[in-house]
Amino acid sequence: MLRVLVTGFEPFNNAKLNPSESLVTKLHHDDVPGAEIITKVLPVVYSKSAEQLLALIQEHQPDLVLCFGQAEGRKEISIERFAVNLDDAGIADNAGAKRVDQKIQQDGPAAFLSTLPVKELVLALKEKNIPAAQSLSAGSFVCNHIFYEMQHALAGTSVKSGFIHVPLMTEQQEDFPGLFTMPIDQMLLAARTIIARLVASSN
Repeated sequence: MLRVLVTGFEPFNNAKLNPSESLVTKLHHDDVPGAEIITKVLPVVYSKSAEQLLALIQEHQPDLVLCFGQAEGRKEISIERFAVNLDDAGIADNAGAKRVDQKIQQDGPAAFLSTLPVKELVLALKEKNIPAAQSLSAGSFVCNHIFYEMQHALAGTSVKSGFIHVPLMTEQQEDFPGLFTMPIDQMLLAARTIIARLVASSN
C-alpha cells in the first residue's frame, strides 16, 4: 500500500474558490486501489504553508507527496519540473506579506528537480483525454515556496514528490471572465490517474 499525501490551497487574492482546495476535499482516502490517500488544505501564507506541509510529512511518513495549486490562465494540468529558490510575486499572501527577490533558503541551491516522472505522467493524462503538459517551474509565489521547501527537505530520500498546477474550475467563470476553466471532475480524474500510475510503477 502506497501512502500518498495530497495537498491543495485555500482561496487567495480575494477569490472565493480555489480548485486545488475543491480537488483535495473531494479526493477520498481509498479512491485509488493500492493507495492510502491523506489530504490537507494549506494556507496561502509563506510563513505557515511549508511549515505545515513539512509537519504533515513528518507525521504521516508518506511514500509520495503531490501538491496542487491554482494557476489561472493555464489550459491544462501542468506538472512542474523545477522548484526555484525565489519568493518574488506581484501579490501579497493571505497574511498580507509581499516578497520581492527573496531567497527561500539562503544557502540552498538555485533549484530542485521534481522527483516525479513528469513526462510519463503527462502522457498518462493525455491517454485519458485530459489536457496536460509539463511546465518548467512553479513560478515564485507560495506554490513554488512549498515546492522548494519540500524538495529541499526530501532531497536524498526515497519519497517521490512534486507540484501540479490546475486551471480554474468551471465554478470560477463569473470571477474570471474569458479565462479557460476545467470541470472539477476532470481534475479529480487527473489526480486519480497520476496516483494510479505512480502506484503501478512502485510495484
